Amino acid sequence: MPMPEKKPKGTRKGYTTGACSAAAARAAMQGLLSGQVPNQIECLLPNGQLVEFKVDEGYCRDGLAHAVIEKDAGDDPDCTNHARLTADVIWIDKTDTVQLLGGKGIGLITRPGLGLEVGGPAINPIPRRNIEENIRIIAAEQLLHRGVQITLSVPGGEEMAKKTLNYRLGILGGISILGTTGIVHPYSTAAFRASVVQGVEVAARQGQNTVVLTTGGRTEKFVMRELANLDESCFVQMGDFLTPALDAADQCGIQQIVIGGMVGKLTKMAQGEKITHANRNPVDVELVADIARTIGAPEEICLAIAGQETARYASECMEQLGLEHEFHIELAKRVIATLENRYPGRFNIAILVCDFDGNKLAEAGSLLA
Repeated sequence: MPMPEKKPKGTRKGYTTGACSAAAARAAMQGLLSGQVPNQIECLLPNGQLVEFKVDEGYCRDGLAHAVIEKDAGDDPDCTNHARLTADVIWIDKTDTVQLLGGKGIGLITRPGLGLEVGGPAINPIPRRNIEENIRIIAAEQLLHRGVQITLSVPGGEEMAKKTLNYRLGILGGISILGTTGIVHPYSTAAFRASVVQGVEVAARQGQNTVVLTTGGRTEKFVMRELANLDESCFVQMGDFLTPALDAADQCGIQQIVIGGMVGKLTKMAQGEKITHANRNPVDVELVADIARTIGAPEEICLAIAGQETARYASECMEQLGLEHEFHIELAKRVIATLENRYPGRFNIAILVCDFDGNKLAEAGSLLA
C-alpha cells in the first residue's frame, strides 16, 4: 500500500487562538446541555470551514462545564503553540444572552486604539462573533429562556505574553484571542516566503504587468473588488514579506505594484520595515503623529497619538475629527515615497487602504492603463 504523501515541511496550516477558544466554548456548551463534555467537537470557523477538534480535558461539575483545546499552530509555531485554550460555561438569568469574559492568562485592554473596550479582555471582534455563533448553533432553543456565560482562560498566558509585544499595545497580563479566518497560515516560514516569490513569478510568466500585494485575506478580498478587471494571477498574498515580493517583481520586470492594506501594516511600510510582522519593531508613533500634524490635526491630538502604541488609535482619532480620508491618503503617500526611495525609478506604485471590515478608506498613486 503506498504511503500517504506528506506535505512539504513549512506548509502545514494550524489553528488560531480564536478558533481553539471557539472549539473549547462549544465543547463546554455541549457538556452543559448534555451533562457530558465530548472527546471530540466540531467547530465552525470564521471562514465557514467545519473542523473537528480533540477535546483535551472536559468535565461537568456543580452547574459548570469545562473544556480545553490545545492549540496546534501548524508550521508557524509561536509562543502560543500548544497553549491550552480553556472555556468554563455556566447558565445565567439573562434571556438570549451569550456573555464572554476573560479569565486568567487572557490579556486586559488598558489603552484605546485596538478596537476593544478599555478594561475588557483582549478577545478580538471576529473570535467573539465566532464563539457566539458556535454557541447559538447548538443552544438556540435553550437561549430562548436563559443565557450563558463563557469564561475563557489560558494557563501560562501571562508568561506567553512576555514573548510578544502586547505590553507595547497596552494589553497586560496575558495573550490575545485572535484570528480572522480561524486558520494559521505559515506566513513566517521560508516556505511561505518562497510561495510569495513564486506568486509574483507566476503573474509575470502569464504576461501580467501588474502585481497586487496584500497582507491577508480581508485585504485581498477588498482589492479584488476594487480591481475586478485584473486577472486572478495578479493577486498575491504576501503576508509580512513585502521586500521579497518587491524584489521578485523587480527581477521579473513587473512595472505596476498595487498594495492593499490597513493602517497598521501600511505604517510599518511607511517607516521602512522590510518585514511587517507585528512581533518585529513597533509602530513608529512619531511618524503617525507627524502624518496627523501634516493634515491639520490639533497639536494635542498629535501628542496623544505619539503617546500611544498603535496606528489604529490615530485612525480612530482622525475619524472623530472628520479627517479619516485625508489621514489615510497621506499615509499611503508616505508608503509610496518610502518604496520609491528604495526602488528608484523602478515601479509605478498605487496604494489602496481599507478598514478592518474591508471598506475602502483611501487611494493614492496611479494605476497604469
